[in-house]
Amino acid sequence: MSDEQLSESEGSSCASEGSSRAERFAAHLREDAGSAAGRPTVMVIAFEGWNDAGGAASSAVRALGSAFDAELVGRLEDEDYYDYQFTRPRTRSTESHREIVWPATKLYRTSVTDAELDLLLVTGVEPSFRWQAFTADILTRAAEQEVAGIVLVGALLADVPHSRPIPASLSAQDPALADLLDVDEPSYEGPTGIVGVLAHTAYQAGIPAVSLWAAVPHYVGQAPSPKAQLRLMRELEDLLGVSLDVEEVAEEADAWERGVDDLAKEDSDIAEYVQRLEEATDTSELPQASGEAIAREFERYLRRRRPPE
Repeated sequence: MSDEQLSESEGSSCASEGSSRAERFAAHLREDAGSAAGRPTVMVIAFEGWNDAGGAASSAVRALGSAFDAELVGRLEDEDYYDYQFTRPRTRSTESHREIVWPATKLYRTSVTDAELDLLLVTGVEPSFRWQAFTADILTRAAEQEVAGIVLVGALLADVPHSRPIPASLSAQDPALADLLDVDEPSYEGPTGIVGVLAHTAYQAGIPAVSLWAAVPHYVGQAPSPKAQLRLMRELEDLLGVSLDVEEVAEEADAWERGVDDLAKEDSDIAEYVQRLEEATDTSELPQASGEAIAREFERYLRRRRPPE
């Protein structure tokens, strides 16, 4: 390698090290798609059901769509995918008539002016049947919309205290992408949901895919779970390079935490259990206190201060 090539390589490496996770992700997607200057489209997916403790994941993705006025561009409502005794259709009244709303997975598209990515958001109920066909259907829609990468969002019940920062984890099955984003490769073994199936299938198809999960305290796992939703929204900000208005969700998270505090005070067994979880959390290393977490928080601050074009 010549001195000039070595210098260029070192400069590229330094630039990568100094860039944010969102910039590295967008650059990787452009390179993988063979378009250095274009805006890659990222599909962000969350499903209600087994993958969505406290409704945190689906709420976070819907908030993303609301923030950027995403428009409906498609839907999957094949009745072969759903058990209507488990996921029942709903009746709804309009100004002129009543209608039946059938379970469906909906696709919304939006372009974020200040980000380096366009978004294709997928929300719905986890299908009951024909998962392989459903997965193929989702990836076919991804190809039609020229999706360059996928982010799968989930929430799980865990032994974590409600009074501490909600843990969140990012992972990528592709070792090169995991290394680039400084995230883990998945290590979980056991039963999985449609989110896990989609993540694996996307990897097999050569589509860059990142999984994002938040842990919801299992003793208050019912929906809503605004504190977990808030954590997922902040992680999506960092990964996608977008800025979200989280003030309302943050207020709801504070109220939720105070409400759980009051419930714990009324039950000595729960109060003692929460105290043990807090002690276990406080004695372990908190990723929220790392230098990288502080840097991400500063990046969010700068994005919110960015003047409109």
